[in-house]
Amino acid sequence: MEIRNIATFLKVAGTQNFSKAAEQLGYSQSAVTVQIQQLEKELDTQLFERIGKRVYLTEKGQEFVFYANEIMRVTNRALDFSKKNSVPKGTLRIGGVESICTALLPDLILKLHKLCPEIEIVIKSGKTADLLDMAKGNDLDLIFTLDQKICNPEWPCAMQRTEEIIFVTLGKERQEKRKIQIQELVQEPFLLTERGAAYHYELERLLSERDLRISPVLEIGNTETIINLLKRGMGVSFLPEFTVRKELKRGKLRQIDTDLPGVKMYSQLLHYKNKWITPQMQVFIDMVKGEQTH
Repeated sequence: MEIRNIATFLKVAGTQNFSKAAEQLGYSQSAVTVQIQQLEKELDTQLFERIGKRVYLTEKGQEFVFYANEIMRVTNRALDFSKKNSVPKGTLRIGGVESICTALLPDLILKLHKLCPEIEIVIKSGKTADLLDMAKGNDLDLIFTLDQKICNPEWPCAMQRTEEIIFVTLGKERQEKRKIQIQELVQEPFLLTERGAAYHYELERLLSERDLRISPVLEIGNTETIINLLKRGMGVSFLPEFTVRKELKRGKLRQIDTDLPGVKMYSQLLHYKNKWITPQMQVFIDMVKGEQTH
């Protein structure tokens, strides 16, 4: 059983598409097909069902994902055993939700690069569910989520922190500080992140309990764009506090207090349970844990 075929299997399982897997692996589509056929012949079972342009894991294929990840974990461990005393290098693939990628990862990446300049860092952004699928398919080493707490033995948590989600608008001098009724606030022009964000969904849920809703003037995945527009006086937003912390301290933006219950989410650094922790992953995990204690 060839390691190459195992890696190809995990890539196809993650992308659910032979041509995408081939493109990411640098193979021809026919080569990927042959490798999967060889693996299926060795295992004497069908691993994928092919429906249209997409492929889906069979029941046996889903079972084999565990063993494939275990094989890759042990293989990577064997390849890395002699590098323990050297400065980590290689590729580190991190997935994060957009607000994490924009506000938290830049400082962490800069610090990691100074510590280990030979590590090649690849960042991919997406929704939590998509990131979990990518990590399960071995397309990502670590994922940084901002969501409801994920408590699942399939996803060991290297770091967890509670994050407050707040209403924010342009900071003004001598602004009267008062609690605003949510019925009044929803009349303001809102700039919101896309509905895929967990905290956006939680806001809609809380508003629906009061028969209220927001009709945003802008929905965009990029929190940096929202912040720039807020600083120019365009409306109100609902964002993780860490994304606007600097602007709040400088008085560029201000928090709006309402009678709506506070919303909290969890930022978590996760990896798939069978993933071998490479030296570069360990350095990043230790670094994030160190930042959390400061």
